[in-house]
Amino acid sequence: MSLEWLDWSNPVAIWWVFLISVSAANITVLLWLQSCFRARSLKAQGAVAIEPLLLLAAAYVVGCAFRSVLPRADVQRICLFDTWLSSVMVGRSVATVAELCFAAQWAIVLQALGILANSDTAKNVARLIVPLVAIAECCSWYAVVTTDYLGNVMENSLWTATFVLVAIALVRLVPRFRGTAQFVIAAAAFGSIGYVIFMGTVDVPMYFARWQADLASGKQVLDALAGLHDVATRWIVTHDIADWREEIAWMSLYFSAAVWTSLALGGFGLVRHLLPRFVVRATLGTRTRLRLPATIPSA
Repeated sequence: MSLEWLDWSNPVAIWWVFLISVSAANITVLLWLQSCFRARSLKAQGAVAIEPLLLLAAAYVVGCAFRSVLPRADVQRICLFDTWLSSVMVGRSVATVAELCFAAQWAIVLQALGILANSDTAKNVARLIVPLVAIAECCSWYAVVTTDYLGNVMENSLWTATFVLVAIALVRLVPRFRGTAQFVIAAAAFGSIGYVIFMGTVDVPMYFARWQADLASGKQVLDALAGLHDVATRWIVTHDIADWREEIAWMSLYFSAAVWTSLALGGFGLVRHLLPRFVVRATLGTRTRLRLPATIPSA
């Protein structure tokens, strides 16, 4: 793999170095979280316990690090390095596993918060997250196999709808907590709303415009067999900023802010035992109704 294109005059090279640096920092934080869980479990049980949320975070963090080292744009089949690891088949498979793990993290944490705060909204949304993301992954595979951007439109619309629901659940949870927990949940709600705004104003319109352009040009999409062969065998190496310009914004946020969110969700187990003290008591069923006397005393 030639690295002659790695020059500070090349914006793509600067962007790639940024992705690598962020990924290295993310893996460092993941290892730190693992050491925290290990120390806590050894202290409490004398043996290392498996933390599901941390395992899911590890899958997402490592998957995103892999995709940062070997970035690619699926439908266009473009990449930075001439290796079979840059094929869409490999990259999309890694992304599918990672994104389902990320969705599972959200589902687990929202379910736990919903139970703790007695919020039916949070519990119901938690049950919908993984099925919605699974459908989005199917749409993504349709897009990359056929090269039809309509699949990307549907995929990212489903991600947007999922986080509309997540934001609603978090907003409903905010008044049911107090102190630091309330602040963190409110920050997560604002972050989810920001994600929805970005997807609705940047990401989904970008793919919709590409789909419309392909329709106008009469582009023929690939059938299933030809598409599967194409995703496994064809990749186009390019270091031209013109080819990557529209991908840089969403990839940069995806491999940084989204991974930080996964790490935060992965650390939920470290603070979960502290949350009951921050729950507003009325949400725990301790509110009592005012009982009126059976008869009204006479004056």
